[in-house]
Amino acid sequence: MTTLDEGCSTSGPERTGALGRPGDEPLLVFPGRSTPYIDYQSIDVLLSLHHPRSDAPAEPTFYVLGQVKELLFQLLYMELCTIRGLLDGDDLSQAVWTLRRTRRVIELLTTTWNVLGTLAPTEFNAFREHLGQASGFQSYMYRMLEYVLGNKNAALARPHRRVPGVHEQVQEALKAPSVYDAALGVLARRGADIPAAVLERDVTEPYPAHPAVERAWADLYRAGPGDAMFELAEALMDIAEGFGRWRALHLLTVERIIGTKPGTGGTTGVPWLRRASEQRLFPELWSARTLL
Repeated sequence: MTTLDEGCSTSGPERTGALGRPGDEPLLVFPGRSTPYIDYQSIDVLLSLHHPRSDAPAEPTFYVLGQVKELLFQLLYMELCTIRGLLDGDDLSQAVWTLRRTRRVIELLTTTWNVLGTLAPTEFNAFREHLGQASGFQSYMYRMLEYVLGNKNAALARPHRRVPGVHEQVQEALKAPSVYDAALGVLARRGADIPAAVLERDVTEPYPAHPAVERAWADLYRAGPGDAMFELAEALMDIAEGFGRWRALHLLTVERIIGTKPGTGGTTGVPWLRRASEQRLFPELWSARTLL
């Protein structure tokens, strides 16, 4: 197979001469038994991973969109880990830049519900039994994403405890500080009065909102735009709001398709999702607005 280095080792004009193509026509002939695009994106591997369980016409839509969501979960997790590192290093400008891109990925993720919402109840019921106990609730990439965002619940890692490799990744995400923890560290280093109980807490436990943190964000907002911390606060709110939209549309889509049936993974379905949709990431960023 052609490697990326090999593909980049020859300049444009040299490649044109080597292949004898005229003008601006695309490259049509390659050495080996593949193409650079297939090799770079692992397209042959990717497209070989679609295995719907029934002949129901709508199942490929559900199946492929599920895989798309998993890829976006992974991308979001990677981006947020990068942002956490940037905040730890006090590189606020790059952190805000990356948060803006991350918000766009969340928007893309949210649009998957627009497609899945086109499934009629009868279309979904035609293959639902083939899911068995499978549920998106069991997604380990989604669990890791929630953990890096600060929604820590150690019990929800239990489905993965017997999955080699996966268990270790989920536990690492559980035990690591969240993006919000990193942001509070920046606030403290910039002079905000953040209690030691907040900064030194057990990060595997759910985050408890604190009045001092709420006041710190409110004071920052009173200073107004133009400050790097103000930009960070708004970029974080973009993520929190975007994720709230994801959860809300998840709830509406499921209710539209299955009504109030229990979920395949054992939850109560819509009631469970409704409670989840009411949760807010980075809680003091929301409540600080009440103080202004």
